[in-house]
Amino acid sequence: MDVSNSVVHKRFSSIRSSFSPCLKVQNNSTNKITLVSVSRPLHISSVESCFRREEKPVVRCEAYESDKSSSEAKSERAQQVKIGIYFATWWAFNVVFNIYNKKVLNVYPFPWLTSTLSLACGSFMMMVLWVTRIAEPPKIDIEFWKALFPVAVAHTIGYVAATVSLSKVAVSFTHIIKSGEPAFSVIVLRFLLGDTFPPAVYLSLIPIIGGCALAALTELKFNMTGFMGAMISNLAFVFRNIFSKKGMKGTSVSGMNYYACLSMLSLLILTPFAIAVEGVHMWVAGWKEAVSLIGPQFIWWVVAQSIFYNLDNQVAYMSLDEISPLTFSIGNTLKRIFVIVSSIIIFHTPVQPINALGAAIAILGTFLYSQVSDWCNLTNQTHPNLISRLFCRQKHEQAPGVREF
Repeated sequence: MDVSNSVVHKRFSSIRSSFSPCLKVQNNSTNKITLVSVSRPLHISSVESCFRREEKPVVRCEAYESDKSSSEAKSERAQQVKIGIYFATWWAFNVVFNIYNKKVLNVYPFPWLTSTLSLACGSFMMMVLWVTRIAEPPKIDIEFWKALFPVAVAHTIGYVAATVSLSKVAVSFTHIIKSGEPAFSVIVLRFLLGDTFPPAVYLSLIPIIGGCALAALTELKFNMTGFMGAMISNLAFVFRNIFSKKGMKGTSVSGMNYYACLSMLSLLILTPFAIAVEGVHMWVAGWKEAVSLIGPQFIWWVVAQSIFYNLDNQVAYMSLDEISPLTFSIGNTLKRIFVIVSSIIIFHTPVQPINALGAAIAILGTFLYSQVSDWCNLTNQTHPNLISRLFCRQKHEQAPGVREF
């Protein structure tokens, strides 16, 4: 009996051990198999738990994303502050230049010489910066200068023509006429280069042309030479932008160095023409008369207008490296308003209400032109619809931006 019970007990033990939750662990070094018993019994999970994803802590990931978005927001705010500083500096320099330039021209009416002095001052300033290594000199070759030459010719004509205009009419009137440059851009590109633009762009030119015409017809001290100077300046700057876009592709020169090279080449082009048109004897006689009338302060006016002209353009070209053409066009439109209002206040320029209305319409048209051009380009590329097909159908890649200074 005891023997049979012992046999049954052994069989039962062997059966129970076969269901025991033991793990077989093989030792590679000794080739022995060791049984490791699990203290807890087997537990069968539900079917849902087999397919349930294991939840992992996401606190650390969320913190990373929070830090990332925070850093991006700070970077965006810093960029906005930087652009704001560029615009404020650009506008301030432009106002100071226009004021001192007009003061000089009122007592020393030699626009060819004052333009030459401004270009010479800018060239000298950049040479000093390059020699002292404050600014890194550009790595350029003869091909760069060949491509820059037509740009410099157009820049020289545009700058001298604008200075001639300022010597004959009020600062506000010159800038009102110069706000019509988009119309010249579209006309030149359409009829000389064969580019086509969407109907919306043509419609945006109506307030520009109408506003400039209204301002010109109601100008109290209208002068044909001053009017034509501003018009020629618009046309010359359009060709400057075209030559720059077509001839300077692929150049890796910074905005500041690009304008420095442009000033140096323009100085070489302008100097012989300035001597031929006005003459050294007239310069000397006019200089003596201006100094006797104003005093030594006149010399400071000449120096200031030369320095601030170059600072104004340097900041403008540097800002082009940081912002889009649309943002630059808007900034340029606001700058023109700032200059017109400042000059009217400082020089006590008499303005009729209808003349102010014409100026407002022209400047508003310039703003609409930049907005419509950008909207049409964006709409055609992303979400073409009935409106874009009617008003923004175009073959031209992009309507020309307003980039005159």
